[in-house]
Amino acid sequence: MLLPYTKLRYINDQVGFGVVATKFIPKGTITWVLDELDYKLEPEFVAKLDKHRRKFINKYSYRNREGKYIFCWDLGKYMNHSFHANCMATAYNFEIAIRDILPGEQLTADYGTLNIGTPFECVPEKGTTRKIVKPDDLLYFYKEWDQMVLGALKHFNDVEQPLINFIDPEIKEKITFSIKNNILLDSVKSNYFDRSLK
Repeated sequence: MLLPYTKLRYINDQVGFGVVATKFIPKGTITWVLDELDYKLEPEFVAKLDKHRRKFINKYSYRNREGKYIFCWDLGKYMNHSFHANCMATAYNFEIAIRDILPGEQLTADYGTLNIGTPFECVPEKGTTRKIVKPDDLLYFYKEWDQMVLGALKHFNDVEQPLINFIDPEIKEKITFSIKNNILLDSVKSNYFDRSLK
């Protein structure tokens, strides 16, 4: 489920639609959480779809650590990629704002965290040497991403959390531990889907 303070907006011809903030979203806010309405599709099911529906699923879903396709039921599927993303995935089935997000600004994620199937070249961005999102980015950038999450969690208890009730109690305990001890118990690297094992 995507944070309620968002709406769909046409961005441009290159990226199409995106999700923008309708009010200020401070660093440390949960911006998306996997919930019971999100579709979890088995790879065998997706493989049997006709090419048009399979293309749609591949475009608007991500793969979890088990290789299942996660297809968001709400606007979450329209979050665009950025190498300077303002939201970051965690090992706990939620994303968190890693910096303040202003009204009208796009909510973006680094697709390198999403177990994409094939590499793709992105819209050029200043301030990064990365130009391609790769299926194994999680194996190379997880330390940097974990530090971003840890930095955001320092603000977790100081900001409004509209999605907190969708977080499992066990995960809440891990968040509390991370805040108190300045360490993540689980790395985003654990989300990696190793296709060689399937």
